[in-house]
Amino acid sequence: MRYRIRSLRLARRGKAEVEWAKEHMPVLAEIRREFSSSKPLRGLRVGAALHVEAKTAVLALTLKEGGAEVSLAGCNPLSTKDEVAAALVKEGVRVYAWRGESLRDYYRNLRRVIADRPRLVVDDGGDLVAELHSGGGAEEVKGGCEETTTGVQRLRAMERRGELRFPVIAVNDSPTKRLFDNRFGTAESTLQALMSLTNLQIGGKRVVVVGYGHVGRGIASRARGLGAVVTVVETDPVRALEAAMDGFLVKPLEEACEEGEIFITATGSFHVIREEHLRRMKDGTILCNAGHFNVEIDLEALRRLSERRRQVLEDVEEFRLRDGRRLYLLAGGRLVNLAGSRSLGHPIEIMDLSFSLQALSLAYLAENAERLRPGVHEVPPEIDRRVAELKLRLWGIRLERQTEEQREYLSSWRRGT
Repeated sequence: MRYRIRSLRLARRGKAEVEWAKEHMPVLAEIRREFSSSKPLRGLRVGAALHVEAKTAVLALTLKEGGAEVSLAGCNPLSTKDEVAAALVKEGVRVYAWRGESLRDYYRNLRRVIADRPRLVVDDGGDLVAELHSGGGAEEVKGGCEETTTGVQRLRAMERRGELRFPVIAVNDSPTKRLFDNRFGTAESTLQALMSLTNLQIGGKRVVVVGYGHVGRGIASRARGLGAVVTVVETDPVRALEAAMDGFLVKPLEEACEEGEIFITATGSFHVIREEHLRRMKDGTILCNAGHFNVEIDLEALRRLSERRRQVLEDVEEFRLRDGRRLYLLAGGRLVNLAGSRSLGHPIEIMDLSFSLQALSLAYLAENAERLRPGVHEVPPEIDRRVAELKLRLWGIRLERQTEEQREYLSSWRRGT
C-alpha cells in the first residue's frame, strides 16, 4: 500500500496549510527552483521520519521536485497533522502516519518506510536509523541526515560502538541550525505552545529551565523576555557558568523544585525530573518537555504518586497527589511544541532554513556518499554559508567585503603593532 493515513478526505484543508507554509519559505523555494532543473535526486528513493506537518510537506515536495521518490512516517505519535498527510498523498508522496497512532503502529510505519527501500534517509530523533540497523535495510542506504540533538547523540553512540553502517550528516550540529532552530525556533514554539495549551501568562511566574544547551538557553531567554523569573538547572559547569553570567539564577533541581511554578525540560536525557522532585513541588505546578522523547519527566513516578488523574483541558492532565497537591502535565510529557493539539511547531521561517540545510545535504550525499566513511559527518561549510547568505539576501542585508590589504594581513603571521 502506498499510504496509511487517517483520511484522504482531509486533503483539501491540508493543501491550504501547505500552500501557506510554502509562501513563507523563500529560501527553500530558491532551492526547489534549482532542484527542478538539476534533478540532483533523480531516481533515488528518500525515506524520512519527521513531524508530518505543513513545513515538512514543503521539504518533501522539494525533494520530489529534485527527482526523488519520497516515503514519510512520523517521528512522534502525536505530531502528525492528518490533513497535511492527506495532502501529501494527493501529491504523490507515500505517507504512513496519523495523529495518535499507538507505539506499535508508530514502529510499523517506520518499517513501511524501510520496506520502500530508501537509498537516502532523513531522520528526526534517530528511530528510523535505529530500525534500519536493528530490523534490516541499512545495507541499501547510501547516507542520511539527522535533524535533532537527541538523534545525533544516538548516532554518535552507534559510531563509537562501530555499529553505524552508513554516513549521516548531523544537520542539527551546523552553526546556523543551532542558532536559528535550536535556540530561537524551539524557544518561541515551546513558550507559544505552553501559553496556547493553558491560556496562562508567563510574566511574573517562576520558570525553571532544566538544561542550558542551545535549546535551553533560548527558552530561558524568551521566558525572561516575557517577564518570568527564570532559574536554570545544569550538570555541566561551563554551561552553568554561562547561565549565571547571562543573568539567570542557577540552582540544583532539589532547590528549584520547591520554588518553580513552570518546569520546562530541555536536556535530551532520562528522568531529569524524578520522584524526589515531584514530592516537593508546589500545588498547581505545570510540567512540560521540550526534548525529543517523553522520558525527561519520570511519568511512572508521577502516576505512582497520584491518587487521581483527570484531563482538565485537551492537552493538560491533572495529577492529584495523596496530600492534595495538583501537578499539571502538558501533552503527555511529549515534545510540547508539536505534540499538543494546538501546538504548531517552529515558526515557518525557522524551518525554511533548517529544511534548506536538509535538502542541500541530501543533494550532497547523492553525489558524495560513496566517498564518505560510515559515521557522523558535519554539514559541509559551503552549505551552511549558502543558506545563511540566501536568507540575508532575501532580507536585503548586504555584507561588508574584506579588502585585499585585510586578507593579506589576516593570512600573515608577521603582524606588527
